[in-house]
Amino acid sequence: MRTIEVIATTLVIIGAINWGLIGLFDFNLVALLFGGAESVLTKIIYILVGISGLLSFKVLVELFD
Repeated sequence: MRTIEVIATTLVIIGAINWGLIGLFDFNLVALLFGGAESVLTKIIYILVGISGLLSFKVLVELFD
């Protein structure tokens, strides 16, 4: 795996865990760690997780080739 794919996969896992915490306990770990839901840093993390999801989709498609 390329380095970017490892980083993307790690961010996707972080995003999945965060969504699980939100769904189960209404607890947003990313917002807690990075200054609240409206902080610029939290939004950057959310954007990076979203981009990572798109990159991971590419990796998934490559697995079936």
